[in-house]
Amino acid sequence: MNTNNKLTLLVLAAGMGSRYGGIKQIDGFGPNGETIMDYSLFDAVRSGFTKVVFIVREEIKETVKEIFLPKLKDKVEVEFVVQALDTLVPNEYKNTERQKPWGTGHAMLCAKDVINEPFAVINADDFYGQEAFQNTADFFKSGKHGDAHALVGYTLKNVLSDFGSVSRGVGEEDAQGFLTSVVERTNVARVDGKIIAKEKDGDVELNPEAKTSMNFWGFHPSIFPATERMFHKFLKNNADNIKAEFFIPLIANELVETGEGKIKVISGGSTWFGVTYKEDKEAVSQKIRELVAKGEYPEKLW
Repeated sequence: MNTNNKLTLLVLAAGMGSRYGGIKQIDGFGPNGETIMDYSLFDAVRSGFTKVVFIVREEIKETVKEIFLPKLKDKVEVEFVVQALDTLVPNEYKNTERQKPWGTGHAMLCAKDVINEPFAVINADDFYGQEAFQNTADFFKSGKHGDAHALVGYTLKNVLSDFGSVSRGVGEEDAQGFLTSVVERTNVARVDGKIIAKEKDGDVELNPEAKTSMNFWGFHPSIFPATERMFHKFLKNNADNIKAEFFIPLIANELVETGEGKIKVISGGSTWFGVTYKEDKEAVSQKIRELVAKGEYPEKLW
């Protein structure tokens, strides 16, 4: 049980946004120009999170500080951590040809020195809904599952884009609701009424009801030593691949396959939307306006 009731939100905001064509982490979507991050932070604060850690690139660090520090002042502790190409990468694995960081698992690992309590990990550019934050806070505060970690799962058919293919971590669970595997599918789209992942070996039809990772996880800080060990192994095997990424699902899979850890699948609820393409922006803005009209969020958050 989380006896000290401290709970951190780790926001992954260092992504490059290559398909979106801009810095979507700080783009305005709400009625008063709120970012998607604003809504996640608002939901986290009202669900009982006590600290926020932002993972950012050096070039947007000051902008993110200017936007969010005044809003979070006196509400939660705040830390900023830079994810750079070579952060925590041993010299023998550094590659001068690489242009982007090592992915979400690497981003999470960058926060190891500032997190000593249970924490949730989210993407900055996904709108998760309050239920996801409340369920995660309740998961840790109840202590019902001991030292098990958590995956906040969403139904696959509800988390696709209408404007192109997306990457999704598609999970499977056992009869007790613990994760048995999560497969990172990097090219998922609706095709002729089916959900298809285009893989190197051919198309794979996916179960529309599958519990899916939208990169909202809950971890105990014990995850960091295991993650660092796995990252070094990954670097050893992928140092020459300038596009290789160390995804959080790789960490999750190794934990459950080796029996080193258990991951409970908890519900994220029915509200999720994200921004992959520029064309997603208007649809996301409209959905936020609808939630505000229903009273789920105030028109002015802060």
